[in-house]
Formats: sequence, C-alpha cells, structure tokens
Amino acid sequence: MTTTPTQQLSDAGVSIWLDDLSRERLSSGSLQKLIDEKNVVGVTTNPSIFHAAITSGSDYDAVIAEEAAKGATVEETVFEITTTDVADACDLFAPVAAASKGVDGRVSIEVDPRLAWDTEGTIAEAKHLYKKVNKDNVHIKIPATLEGLAAITATLAEGISVNVTLIFSLERYRAVINAFQSGLELAKENGHDLSTIHSVASFFVSRVDSEIDKRLNALGTDEAKALKGKAGVANARLAYQVYEELFSTERWAVLAEAGALPQRPLWASTGVKDPAYPDTLYVTELVAAGVVNTMPEKTLDATFDHGVVTGDTVSGTYEEANSVLNALEGLGISYNDVVAILESEGLDKFVASWKELLADVEGALASARKAS
Repeated sequence: MTTTPTQQLSDAGVSIWLDDLSRERLSSGSLQKLIDEKNVVGVTTNPSIFHAAITSGSDYDAVIAEEAAKGATVEETVFEITTTDVADACDLFAPVAAASKGVDGRVSIEVDPRLAWDTEGTIAEAKHLYKKVNKDNVHIKIPATLEGLAAITATLAEGISVNVTLIFSLERYRAVINAFQSGLELAKENGHDLSTIHSVASFFVSRVDSEIDKRLNALGTDEAKALKGKAGVANARLAYQVYEELFSTERWAVLAEAGALPQRPLWASTGVKDPAYPDTLYVTELVAAGVVNTMPEKTLDATFDHGVVTGDTVSGTYEEANSVLNALEGLGISYNDVVAILESEGLDKFVASWKELLADVEGALASARKAS
C-alpha cells in the first residue's frame, strides 16, 4: 500500500501543523479536511495571519456588528474575534489532542506583539488569553526576546502551555530551553502536573536564507553563490543538535522523572521564498523524530503532492552544518548580526500587522455603528 508524503513525515516523527487559521477555514470544513487527508495535527496563528483572515471577506461582519452594538473597544473586539476562532479550533482538534495525550492537537494564539519587550505585560496577557480561550490544548505564543524569556518561565510556572516564537539564533535557543526548564521546575514547586504542560520552540528557517542570500548576492563571488540556500537548513539542524544535548542532561532527567515532556523544536517560516529552491526544501531537509513543522497551505500541498521523504535528514549532519556557518563567517557575513536583524524585523512585521488589524477593525466598528 502506498502512503502519502505527509503520512511518511508523520511516520518519521514529524508533526504537521498548519500555519493558518480563519473563521472560514473552520466553518467551511477545509481545516477538518486537512486533518483527515493531509495529516495535519495542529494549527498556528500570528498577527499577520489574523490580519489577513479578518480583513478579507465578510466572515467577521456579524461579530463586529455585535461588538459595535455593545460599545466594545477595538482591542476588545479583536480579542473576542481571535480567542473565539482559537477556542473553536481547539474543539476541532480535541480528538487529536486526546489521541496524542495532548502532545498534538494544539492551537497557538500570540500575545499582543507590542508587548514583546515588556515582561510583566506579556505574563498578564498570557494569563488573560489562556483564561479566555479556556481549552487544555491551547498554546500561548510568546516571542523569544530577552524580555520574553522571563515571561516564558513565569507562564509555564502557572501550568500554561507555551509556544515560544521568533527564535533565530542558537544562543537564544539555548536560553529558551533554559527558560522552559526553569518554568517547569517552578511549576513542579507550585504543585502542577508536569505531564499536562506542553511547549514548542519555534525556530525560523526561510528568513535566515532570505537575509544571508541577500548578502551572498552582494558579494557575487563563486564561493558566495555556492553557499546560497544553505544557511537556513544548517542553522535549524544545529538547533536540533542543541535540543538533543540539552534534553539529555541530569537537570532534564529530574524533570522527566516527574512527568515532564520535552519542549519540541518547531520549524517555522517553512514556505520557500526563493523560487530557485525546491518548494519542499524546509520540510524534506528537516525530518527528525520529535519535531513539528508548521507549514503554510501552499507548502503543505506541495509536500503532499511531490515531497520526497527519505527518513531522518538531520541526525549526523552537524559537522556539515557547522562548516556552512563557518564558511559564511569566513566571507565576512556575521551570524550575530544576521540573527539580531531577523529578530528585530520579525517583531516589527508582527507589530505592523497588529496595528493594521486594529485600524481595519476600528473602521469596521465605526461603519457598523453608523449602520445600526
């Protein structure tokens, strides 16, 4: 019996999550279809995804009119819309969550990105979102800024599951795992059942290539051109090496003994941005046990259609991956500079999307008030 590439990914230990959510996806049954046919076992959102969902079509007109009639503010309206979609998606994925003991069937919702540099504000917002969604299989998304690290620890300490987002550097990833393990240690002290706390660490892939390729193109040498399209995969593979290292320590063994589950690496930003590269590059080259790959639908469809899954493509590649990053440094491309720019740009994009969303919803509220 032939199996699909997405089934082969699942068999290799990769959880496929869709990087998209909207009311239309829920009401039309298209999300259920992806669960049934393409091995989708979770969903992620971000401010850009919500902006696209809420500002296209008329799916949200009724709820906006309802909120306008109540005299709700734009922030309250956006909070209502996004948490309702996420809660409904949590219900849709509840059977997946039950079958996997909560490991999959997860739905992520992000804290207001304007709080990325505000530790206390992020903690308060994470609790508020968790209480409002009120579903066991929700993940609260917190950016991996320096200020976010303490918020990650504090949120996990409350027994709340966390998706750590916008990780670009290996050094920051180590800090994220430390924040996660510290959070579980506190959760244990606080009497929480560690087996019910779940977490993923979202390591961004394609954006690394976009930034580094731009610099390689500027250099223009044959040596530079030979390194194009290699940094994103190399960086992610080295992240998996960090994961293997930090989840085989004595510190982790104590937590695992108490029922804790490891924080899984999640490959984010897996849509290929350069058409010169295979459209499944950031899927087939990053197959390893115990990872999540969150894909835009275009990437999921490409993988399902023609992805070639050959088993684990990460283990045993670390030396080669290191040599790619070393070669880039040798050409004068600073890794630290690249990852700092990517974090800053990533946050700026999410903040811009959030502000656009607020402005659009504000306009829709004003129109609804006039119409009533």
